[in-house]
Amino acid sequence: MAVTRGHGNPNWNRDEIILALDLYNQLGGSLPGPNDARVIALSDLLRSLPYHAAAARNPTFRNPYGVAFKLQNLRSVATGKGLSNVSALDRAIWAEFGNAPEQVRELAGRIRSAITTEGMEDDESSDDEEFYEGRLLFRLHRSRERKPQLRRKLLAKRRSSGLTCDICDLTRPDLPPDLEESLFEAHHVVPLAEAEVRPTRLSDMALLCACCHRAIHRLIALEARWVGISEARTFLRRVGSHPSEVQSQSELDERLLRAEQG
Repeated sequence: MAVTRGHGNPNWNRDEIILALDLYNQLGGSLPGPNDARVIALSDLLRSLPYHAAAARNPTFRNPYGVAFKLQNLRSVATGKGLSNVSALDRAIWAEFGNAPEQVRELAGRIRSAITTEGMEDDESSDDEEFYEGRLLFRLHRSRERKPQLRRKLLAKRRSSGLTCDICDLTRPDLPPDLEESLFEAHHVVPLAEAEVRPTRLSDMALLCACCHRAIHRLIALEARWVGISEARTFLRRVGSHPSEVQSQSELDERLLRAEQG
């Protein structure tokens, strides 16, 4: 049995498990050991993820032993045999993708492509929100939204008709222009899979207040699918209060789930 030799390392996240599941699917039931070239290659890839710069300094982090062990975990979830101590995220991802190897392959390819995308933020902080595609693609989405030049162009285009949140209709023309603009953020309305294949255009962007922007990101994570502006508006109106009035992330999650149930 493989030995992880990695106590104290960060838990595996969604991106990493999707990449491991893609390898598991390619192996067709066989489980190679830590000396296998495919296991070593995945280990090297995981250690190169931009949000793992600090952890990757530890030689035990996502080493080939840990990758081989994760493959055993996935087989246990898939077959119901073998190791019993598997993570809840392993089980959740298998429930989503266990019968969809082509979808896993496509998603893993997008994650791999995003690793080397120019402009990717390289901070080591954890993200409160995470799209169903994984943390890396969420960070790519966020990085595009935060480009100052794009936001400035969107604000300039919208100012002639008045700055208004496209979800909650918030507007504050009574404020000085700089302060008024600080309330609003750019949101990419094109699903990630489409956004990756062409340059960003102003028509791809919505203007949202900071609270609605965070809420729509959270809704996408909870729904595990893309959610558009119109649908988000309907969801958030069912919540019964503006996202800024919700006291905690768990309360927002609970209200969003209640809204989904009707």
